[in-house]
Amino acid sequence: METFDYVIVGAGSAGCVLANRLSEDGKYSVCVLEAGPSDWHPMIHIPAGFMKLLDNKTFNWGYQTEPTEWTGGRAISMPRGKTLGGSSSINGNVYTRGHHNDYNDWAQRGNRGWGYADVLPYFKRSEMRIGEGDDRYRGRDGNLAVTDIDWSHPLCEAFIAGAVSEGIPRNPDYNGAAQEGVTYTQRTINRGRRVSTAQAFLKPARKRRNLRVVTHAHATALLMDGKKVTGVRYFKGGRGGVQTDIGAGREVILAGGVFNSPQLLQLSGIGAAADLKELGIAVQHGLDGVGYNLRDHFAPRFTARVKGIDTINQRAQGPGLIGEAAKWLFTRRGVLSLSATLVYAFWRSDPSIANSDLQLTFTPASYTMGRQAVLDKFPGMSVASWQQRPESTGYIKAVSMDPFAKPLIQPNYLSHETDRRVLLAGMKTARRILRSAPMAPYFAGEEFPGPDIQSDDELMDAAKIRGTTTFHPMGSCRMGPLTDKSAVVDDQLRVHGLEGLRVVDASIMPRMPSANLNAAVIMIAEKASDMILGRAPLPAADAAL
Repeated sequence: METFDYVIVGAGSAGCVLANRLSEDGKYSVCVLEAGPSDWHPMIHIPAGFMKLLDNKTFNWGYQTEPTEWTGGRAISMPRGKTLGGSSSINGNVYTRGHHNDYNDWAQRGNRGWGYADVLPYFKRSEMRIGEGDDRYRGRDGNLAVTDIDWSHPLCEAFIAGAVSEGIPRNPDYNGAAQEGVTYTQRTINRGRRVSTAQAFLKPARKRRNLRVVTHAHATALLMDGKKVTGVRYFKGGRGGVQTDIGAGREVILAGGVFNSPQLLQLSGIGAAADLKELGIAVQHGLDGVGYNLRDHFAPRFTARVKGIDTINQRAQGPGLIGEAAKWLFTRRGVLSLSATLVYAFWRSDPSIANSDLQLTFTPASYTMGRQAVLDKFPGMSVASWQQRPESTGYIKAVSMDPFAKPLIQPNYLSHETDRRVLLAGMKTARRILRSAPMAPYFAGEEFPGPDIQSDDELMDAAKIRGTTTFHPMGSCRMGPLTDKSAVVDDQLRVHGLEGLRVVDASIMPRMPSANLNAAVIMIAEKASDMILGRAPLPAADAAL
């Protein structure tokens, strides 16, 4: 059995960062196992190509959630990247860190070294900020290019002005001193191309002799000697492929993501005893929290017809698409170089609360049935809104001993009353902005939910019909002290009660950040790499920041 010092399961957002950092001094051998193919598809590298990858079975795990009352009995499509770069290769390219107090909350829950002052240096280490920003908060020399939008549209300015008219201040940098306000999104796009973690971190590291990347390698079990994890079993080529065991002299690091990491633990006999016994899996190590504490952002999109101006709907379809394709090919500009959303607003559902709990996004485009895969034929625009820190929790469970069977995913969207209350406030805010005076020259009528939908009950019914994931699941192997019986890893990301095993991905988040998750996952991997290598953490930032 071939042995490496470190075996990383998953070459996604965290795995690519870890591969780079653990191999950079040449001292240790590192192997990365990725279930999907390399990131060869051109739609990965064209930013707007994410729309073509949401249902692509080659580069996407293609998961679905279980139906619930608050999804109107619908299963929700849950894309996850299955290629080098993972979900950073198929996501909407948005870079958002979250509110400072998100991380202070992590620390207050017993996770030493995870307060905002502790994690800010790792956000900065990963980042190559291109554009304005206070260097006390922003990094300039990292691997990950973060840029501002270089494309403008009158609808975006009108939406920002409409938000300001509703009392939401303009904020030039929601990743800086304060999050609250409205502004254009920052993106992981540079010179018109996606900057995935595969491109930013893994590609330069693959030149090193001590790093090996194995694609089409589906991990099926952890190898154990008592309470010590010694390696990984995988099938090269997936089901029907060649079974291979690989040893880890120092550690195995699970970076498979919020669904795959807990599933692999469960298949290996690590998890809640009752869940494992139900599947006929022998319990190797009882750990009740594996697969639980799952949370996600759930959002309906208000859509409206537009008059007097064209939108992305026209530019990215039919003859317009031909021109935009040529523009991207020769200049790397135009609508194909855009992120999934163009304007962000962070605001409060109630004036009495201290921190923003609402997130709204605006795009001068609209989508058939509210999904970001197919554009409407008419000129349209859309606003999505969601509760930033959802209280509703769910779970993920392996459904059988078959390692190739998709897990059961139940986020329990809107099961907590707080989430419904905040979401309702967000929907009303979205509607007010769409109908504000600055938007009036372009507003040609509400398409969904429609002007006849007015009462709170009617609006919540509309959310059931059209609400969907914003692709931010987290928490299924959450971090917490040993006294927390539902925690899976400690504040060093070591799995409680086992040796030689850590989890480093979105599943370890104890609470949802007020953000899209990619930036936070990259930060987690940066911080974890120092922990794994036994290095002192980066000096904490000034607590006053």
